[in-house]
Amino acid sequence: MDAADAEAEFQSLETQIEAADVAYHQNDAPSLSDGAYDKLKRRYLALAEAFPELAAQGRRVTAIGAPAASGFGKVAHSVRMMSLGNAFEDQDVEDFAAGLRRYLGLSPDAPLAFTAEPKIDGLSLSLRYEQGKLVQAATRGDGAVGENVTENARTIADIPQEIPGAPDVLEVRGEVYMSHADFEALNARQSDTGGKIFANPRNAAAGSLRQLDADITRARPLRFFAYSWGELSAPLAETQIGAIQRLAVLGFQTNPLTRQCETISEILTHYHTIEAQRAELGYDIDGVVYKVDDLALQERLGFRSTTPRWAIAHKFPAELAWTRLDGIDIQVGRTGALSPVARLHPVTVGGVVVSNATLHNEDYIRGLDSKGAEIREGKDIRVGDWVQIYRAGDVIPKIADVDLTRRSDGSVPYDFPNTCPRCGSPAVREEGDAVRRCSGGLICPAQAVEKLKHFVSRAAFDIEGLGAKQVAQFHADGWVKEPADIFELEAKYGSGIQQLKNREGWGDKSAAALFSAIDSKRRIAFARLIFSLGIRHVGEVAARDVALHFRSWTALVEALDLARPAAIAHRAADDAELQERQDATRDVRRARISEVRKAVIADCAVAPEAQAAWDDLISVDGLGPTVALSLSDAFANTEERAAFSRLVAHLDITAPEAPANDSVVAGKTVVFTGSLEKMTRAEAKARAESLGAKVSGSVSRKTDILVAGPGAGSKAAKAAELGVMTLDEDGWLELIGQG
Repeated sequence: MDAADAEAEFQSLETQIEAADVAYHQNDAPSLSDGAYDKLKRRYLALAEAFPELAAQGRRVTAIGAPAASGFGKVAHSVRMMSLGNAFEDQDVEDFAAGLRRYLGLSPDAPLAFTAEPKIDGLSLSLRYEQGKLVQAATRGDGAVGENVTENARTIADIPQEIPGAPDVLEVRGEVYMSHADFEALNARQSDTGGKIFANPRNAAAGSLRQLDADITRARPLRFFAYSWGELSAPLAETQIGAIQRLAVLGFQTNPLTRQCETISEILTHYHTIEAQRAELGYDIDGVVYKVDDLALQERLGFRSTTPRWAIAHKFPAELAWTRLDGIDIQVGRTGALSPVARLHPVTVGGVVVSNATLHNEDYIRGLDSKGAEIREGKDIRVGDWVQIYRAGDVIPKIADVDLTRRSDGSVPYDFPNTCPRCGSPAVREEGDAVRRCSGGLICPAQAVEKLKHFVSRAAFDIEGLGAKQVAQFHADGWVKEPADIFELEAKYGSGIQQLKNREGWGDKSAAALFSAIDSKRRIAFARLIFSLGIRHVGEVAARDVALHFRSWTALVEALDLARPAAIAHRAADDAELQERQDATRDVRRARISEVRKAVIADCAVAPEAQAAWDDLISVDGLGPTVALSLSDAFANTEERAAFSRLVAHLDITAPEAPANDSVVAGKTVVFTGSLEKMTRAEAKARAESLGAKVSGSVSRKTDILVAGPGAGSKAAKAAELGVMTLDEDGWLELIGQG
């Protein structure tokens, strides 16, 4: 890397780090995860080391924390509050100890003891006592100047107001934190009162201590661990462990996991012991801090610009944590999919409290991927297991590993349910599908609620004032069981004994507004209606394509009814093909599968008109057999079909805007294949449809024009075989008057 590139990257990193420091230390709203921040800082300092001229001008090379916020008085620390250097691997710790020995001139076998203590994930605080009385409390700030939070600190029960027997001047330093239980209770209260919901206990503790109103702090369950000191008028002890014990005698809470360790092996063993206990501590830690135990040696070692030489923080992997799997819950989705969710003992991963993690499906629980290969060798997932959690993409909690050494003797494999936990209907797993699905359809309350939520979503009916929360409540109360019920709300609950306006949270105006909003949606675009039905595989794009092709509800229903025998045959052929894929050898598989499909379809003796209707359905651009089968299955289901009919009776369905019918391609069926160089495939399709053409995804005898760009393959060959007009891109543009 040359100097110019290094300077550009250095300045970019500096800007990001400064913004992250203010967000974390001043605003109590971290903008980066710990792992992401550490990665930026390591790269920043590496550039500073490689390019000394950058280090000389860098603002964050020797800076820590963030300036004190303007809302608080400022306190100059008599002894600077330092940060700690970080170790991320066991080797980093060994290197740290070896560096100390070199600095002190100690031989490899000379005694060198350390203390090891959990690194509390909270807010640093310095408490100044004079003549045994608390006179001042200050946050770290930028290390030199902090915020005066004395009155707030006086509200914390763990902080004594007086400490008899203390030196005349004693600055006790430690961490303000919040326990997991208190954090959950606080967030519950905040939710009930419409207050701020905190992302994690550290944010909650920092935000609570840094309140301008001490009464708010008083109402928050804050705690304090003491672990160090600043200015002293007399020594506390001769060793770090002795000083911590002295602070405990003076009345401060000190961490019971603090240990004196004689060797690096003892240090690392204690680190991994604490890591294993992390989820059960009841408060957040993000590593273990090691300090040279002999205070005289600490004095000799001294400080670098921002960190002491005699201490280091051994960080846990930022996006990984071990915790206990307390249970497995099964959620039922809109399409009937049974989705297992791990219920975890809460643990903070990447700055977020995680209490649930996705388990995907039953194969994943067994330790298998979608192809049946092991993803966790010999390790299934069982209730009671200790599991390692990671956040995929820094977002979705997942299980990475299982600790078999901590599995109880009475542990049993998880038995995935074969009936729906919500309605008791059989839960069926089709051949080749990784997901087991409830077969109950609309009789399943879970599916019904999720379908209703989908029905009122923004891309579907988007009824103002009727969102997922309201429709779920109406369903729970028995007011809305299916979409058609929404359009009968006013008739049933606009007057009489039960009235919407008399429900909690509703009144005359809000009820009237909802009824009006529902009425305004009785006229609905055909594509929105199709999407709103929540049919598996039918998204917004497929719904629009179906609407453009069939143009009316009646035409769609008639086409699906006509194509149904062919759909049944193709479903049977799919099942036979899946079986054949398992049984056939690789050498003969392709030809044999094709023969099996043809034989099954032939046995079904599908009438020509049914086959033609099916071919027309799968020729709709963007559909294909999978979507076509989903549509066919939904309309063949007696209960769903009846629900669709009850809904449509309330609606005025508008057809897609009629395409132009005076162009040379109006009414023609066009297929695009190969690479288009002057427009995207989406642009080509939209333009063709606006001129009245129908765009298909496959070539058949009904195809009128094939537009073939470079790389056209089998479709071009089939078009030639059928005598279909074939144009290149320029020829197509000339035909439609855009050449």
